[in-house]
Amino acid sequence: MEPLSNTEAQQTIIRDLEAQTQIDARKEVERRRDFLVRQMETSGQHTLVLGISGGVDSTVAGKLAQLAVDHARERGLEARFVAMRLPYQEQKDEHDAQRALEFIGADECLTVNIAKASDTMLEALESGGLQFKDASHRDFVMGNIKARQRMIAQYAVAGARGGLVVGTDQAAEALMGFFTKYGDGACDVAPLTGLSKRQVRDLGRELGAPSELVDKVPTADLESLTPGKTDEDAFGISYEEIDDFLEGKPVSDKVYKVILTAYRNTQHKRNLPIAPD
Repeated sequence: MEPLSNTEAQQTIIRDLEAQTQIDARKEVERRRDFLVRQMETSGQHTLVLGISGGVDSTVAGKLAQLAVDHARERGLEARFVAMRLPYQEQKDEHDAQRALEFIGADECLTVNIAKASDTMLEALESGGLQFKDASHRDFVMGNIKARQRMIAQYAVAGARGGLVVGTDQAAEALMGFFTKYGDGACDVAPLTGLSKRQVRDLGRELGAPSELVDKVPTADLESLTPGKTDEDAFGISYEEIDDFLEGKPVSDKVYKVILTAYRNTQHKRNLPIAPD
């Protein structure tokens, strides 16, 4: 079989990630809100749980979750949204997280500092004999531990409250594999699926989110040795270029190479666990 051309690979990926070349932001807000309502109705789980970081993805997903439980209550369902703050020690942009919570207006907010649990896990691993190549490697692994500790906390609350964990994954992060497997990549419902980063921002504007959050430079902020490292620094290309790819627009050969390489190398993150044939 002949290998796919760049444009053929692009169209295949767009289809697989359910990306949309154009959206009507108002209709998408309603569609994705109603999706969350239906999931509560059909699952019997009437609480939505989501960690709020202060970035645009969790801000938009959080507002959709609150709108969904408001709408569900109008339909007679006893629904509730629990927002969670999950800092590691003191978050440098805590003011953004608080601004997001103020905008979202969640029914309830729980704060769980993951520092002690994360530090203890790393210490236990090293006591058990795990060694790292260098400080950077250790810091990278610790970043994934932090992401998974946050998801442990969210699922604990969901289990205690009869709830579903809401994910913030969108098409740009899915494309680049820019999430922690079983960390921020784990969830029960993913209302931002298929949206490019600029489309998430469009939904944020439609929802009336503060401009400083909608236009904030994205950063995972998991690695202590490189605090505030931007997503785009990690990618080597810009979100604008990634979004162009997802929206079916032509991109440079360099961008094709970076994206297609990242997509292939992170396919295991998007797959269900592999079973024998």
